[in-house]
Amino acid sequence: MGMGMEKLAKNKTAPGRYALLDELRGLDLVSMMLYHACWDMMFLFGIWMDWYAGMPGRLWQQTICWVFILLSGFCVPLGHRTLKRGAQVFAAGALVTVVTLVFMPEDRVVFGVLTFLGSAMLLTGVLEPLLKKIPPAAGLAVSAVLFALTYHLDERWLGFGGLRLALPDAWYANYFTAFFGFPPFDFYSTDYFALLPWLFLFWAGYFLHGVVGRARMEPLRRSVCPALGWMGRHSLVLYLLHQPVIYGVLSAAAVLFA
Repeated sequence: MGMGMEKLAKNKTAPGRYALLDELRGLDLVSMMLYHACWDMMFLFGIWMDWYAGMPGRLWQQTICWVFILLSGFCVPLGHRTLKRGAQVFAAGALVTVVTLVFMPEDRVVFGVLTFLGSAMLLTGVLEPLLKKIPPAAGLAVSAVLFALTYHLDERWLGFGGLRLALPDAWYANYFTAFFGFPPFDFYSTDYFALLPWLFLFWAGYFLHGVVGRARMEPLRRSVCPALGWMGRHSLVLYLLHQPVIYGVLSAAAVLFA
């Protein structure tokens, strides 16, 4: 056991990696797993939790999403295979969609977070020569403003607070428009992350990397929790496996304690 943890720690602090970024992703993954366990208990096993259905649950969900998407954008400049990674993540998202449509059509996932992340990586990989020409501070500011402006796009308006611009219903036509952020009234998905507004949050992370700069990122190489770092480095596989495992555990618990 001791030798295994020592090996894990050595792998965690391998040259070239920013350990704390992996560990932050791992921590966010743990939070997401707990959130989904609560979702399963409520909507699949009928255990109602007022706090989860209310604002605390909403804030928890949004915190998980914001951190993961912002961090994903931040890490793009650290890699060299953005298009390949984007294709892999997009394919994983397509797999989730097919599996849920076949086995859980009432809880289907269409244009979920993996589909979005794959799309964002692919688009960023194609546009990166242009994105690199934008001053990082300006790119971060514009991305943040556009994210705020388009945050309620699925509710058919643009703006901040009371300053709203209603959008035409014709823009919200079908599943094709839903992919971009314009879902029709009959669109349904238990996990929905359209290209807009979330691409702007992803790009905010991308430009934030440029604002911070590599020189100031050296402290991020220090490892705090190797186990979380391992989870962060294998986040895609763990994401794909966590729901079946959680459902199996909860099903077994329901039988044992019935």
